[in-house]
Amino acid sequence: MKEKSIENALSFYDLKWDTEFFNVSSAKAILNRPLTQNEWDELKNRSKDYDFLSIVNQNSEPVNSQMLGKDTSAFLADVNIQFVKKIEPLHEKPINITIHQALEKNKQVIEIADFQFSKFTEDPELAKRGGDKVYRQWLVNSFDSADKFYALSKDENGEITGFLLHSYSDNACVIELIAVSPNVSKGGIGTSLFEAVENAALKQGCSEIRVGTQVRNLGAINFYHKVGCKQVGCHQVYHLWNL
Repeated sequence: MKEKSIENALSFYDLKWDTEFFNVSSAKAILNRPLTQNEWDELKNRSKDYDFLSIVNQNSEPVNSQMLGKDTSAFLADVNIQFVKKIEPLHEKPINITIHQALEKNKQVIEIADFQFSKFTEDPELAKRGGDKVYRQWLVNSFDSADKFYALSKDENGEITGFLLHSYSDNACVIELIAVSPNVSKGGIGTSLFEAVENAALKQGCSEIRVGTQVRNLGAINFYHKVGCKQVGCHQVYHLWNL
């Protein structure tokens, strides 16, 4: 019963991709509720086996925040805002957007990917280990993958002006990355991408769209409100280093 209680309180697993990319043994702990002292001690024991631990404090629970600040050298690296939109068939698919499954590697998509807000660059230890390349590598890994989908926006010359990378999980469409080319003026490209994905998700039988972004990324937060998303969560992300 004790072990079951611990597993209900927190989820803990290795981060194999992060371990290989950053060349440090990495793991992730998700705190599902306020931890008791015994559960907290168990988490600290598990963390000793890793160089880097990402700790997600679900719903920014104050009890867990206090424990992290009191008992560890972990620091707040990110506050992740979670959004959900219930899918509604209210609009037709934008004519300038195409949906691609298992898209072949595309240099234009990679060049557009320039994300200003990232815990991978704001954490100095991750930054010096190539944190600025994480999102582009994320894109590279998604090409030619049957479970990854791209919505692409193109201009009259066939040049890609924006993309939205998404996938499907548990009857939901999950937005992973979205970007619009800085070379084009604001013309509703992001909204068109979102609407096209919403239509595609409806055809897939999904009931909702899920997406997360950083609390400092005000542009993204305003955009998701604009397209009808509602905030459903606010989770703190702490980084703990044992180097």
